[in-house]
Amino acid sequence: MAKTFAAQVNQLPDNPPLRAALEYLCTASNNLYNCTVYLARQLYFKAGKFSNGRWLSSQMKHNAHMKALYTSAAQQTCISVGEAFKGYRELLKLWRSGGLAQKPKPPNYRRSGGMFEISYPKRWLKLIDGQVKVPMGRSCKVWFNLPEIFLPFPSNLDWGKVRELQIVPRAGYFDAVWICEGKPVESFDLDPEKSLAIDHGIDNWMTCVDSSGHSFIVDGKHLKSLNQWYNKRVATIKKDKPQGFWCNLLDQITGKRNRQMRDAVNKAARMVINHCLEHGIGTIVFGWNQGQKNGANMGCKTNQKFVQIPTARLKNRIAQLCEAHGILFVEQEESYTSQASALDLDSIPVYGEKPEGWKASGKRIRRGTYRSAAGVEVNADCNGAWNIGRKAKVTGMQGIPARGVLTSPRRLRIWDLPGVSILTQKCCNPSGESPSRDSRGVVKKSACQI
Repeated sequence: MAKTFAAQVNQLPDNPPLRAALEYLCTASNNLYNCTVYLARQLYFKAGKFSNGRWLSSQMKHNAHMKALYTSAAQQTCISVGEAFKGYRELLKLWRSGGLAQKPKPPNYRRSGGMFEISYPKRWLKLIDGQVKVPMGRSCKVWFNLPEIFLPFPSNLDWGKVRELQIVPRAGYFDAVWICEGKPVESFDLDPEKSLAIDHGIDNWMTCVDSSGHSFIVDGKHLKSLNQWYNKRVATIKKDKPQGFWCNLLDQITGKRNRQMRDAVNKAARMVINHCLEHGIGTIVFGWNQGQKNGANMGCKTNQKFVQIPTARLKNRIAQLCEAHGILFVEQEESYTSQASALDLDSIPVYGEKPEGWKASGKRIRRGTYRSAAGVEVNADCNGAWNIGRKAKVTGMQGIPARGVLTSPRRLRIWDLPGVSILTQKCCNPSGESPSRDSRGVVKKSACQI
C-alpha cells in the first residue's frame, strides 16, 4: 500500500523579530523561485528540454538569493520549480493526445516583491524539549542575529512521523505546516456499481443524489454570506484610497476569510465522503465545465458570488479523499443537465453538439423547481444532479429515479453542531413535542445526540 501523507497547519506567534526574519527569507525564496523559473523557461524555449529540480538547484548555487537561505530550504525552492515543469510536461502530453481542450501554458513568474514558502526536510530539524530547532541560515545570523529559531511542536503529532516543515506566508501572518505520514486508511466495503452524482451551485453549494435513493444538499448560504461580508468590508476600507492600498486590517479580515473558506472546503468534502462510506458507494460523479469561472459573464454581483466561492478547491479535495479511500472519482461535463428532464429520460447532448430541434420535455417554472412533462414538480438541482449521473453513464443512474429522491433532499449545514439535526431532534422527541432549549434558544443535546 502506498504511503499517505497529511498536513497540520499551526499559526506562528506574532513576534516582531521573527516576523522580520521570515519576511526576509520568504522574499528571498520568492526571488529565487523567479530566477529558477527564468532558467527553466529559457532552457525549454531555446532547447526544448525540461529540467529537473536537482539540476536547477546545482545551477543556482551561486545565486545571491540562494545564498540568503539555508541550503536545504533553497534547494527545496528550486525543486518546486522542477515539479511545476514536470506537471507542465504531463499536461502537454495530455493535450497532444486530445485529453485536454486548451493548450497549457508553461509555469510563469510569481509577483515581484512577494513572498514564497520555505521548506525544511526533517533531517535538518531537531526536537529539543518540545521545541523544534529550525536553522535560518548565515544571512539571518548576520542581519537579524537569528541563527536558528525554536517553534513549539504540536502535542498531537508524533515526531517520528514528521517528514517536512513548511513555513508559509499568509495575509499578515505565517503558518507552520507539518507534513507527516498519514494514518492507514480504514478499508470499507464499497460497491463501484453504486454511484453518487453532484451538481454544484451557490445557495445549494452541492446537491447530491445517489443510486441508492438518497439525496441531500450541502448548504452554501452561510458561505456566501461570509464572502459577501468580506467584500463589503474591503470596499469600505478601500473607499477613497489609492490603487493598490493595503493595511493591517485588510490582512486580518483576509486571513480570517481564507481560513473560513478552507474550513468549509474540508468539512463539505468530508460530508460527501462519509455519506459514501456509510452507504458503500464506490463512484462519485462531479459535474464540472472546464473554464466556467474564467468565462463567467453573469453580471458583477453574481460573478463575485460565483467566482470567489472555492468550488474548484472543493472538487479537488473530494478527488483527493476519493483516492485515499479507493472511491472512483469522475469529472463530468454538465451542459444541458439542468434543462433535460430526469423523469422523462431526455437525451442530454454535449455542449456544441446539440442536435437541431432538440427540446427538453420539462422546464424550470420558478427558482428551484422543475416541472416534468407529466406535471410532476421536483427540486431543480436534484434533477440536474441525476442527469449528471446519467450523462456519465454510471451504473444505477440510467433509469427513472424515485420521485422522493428528487423532491425531498435533506439540507446539511456546514457549521452545525455535530450530532444536532432536524432528523435527530425528531428522533429524540417521538411524541412530536418541541425540543427543549436553553436560555439562548439553542437546542439541548439529549442522550442519543451525545
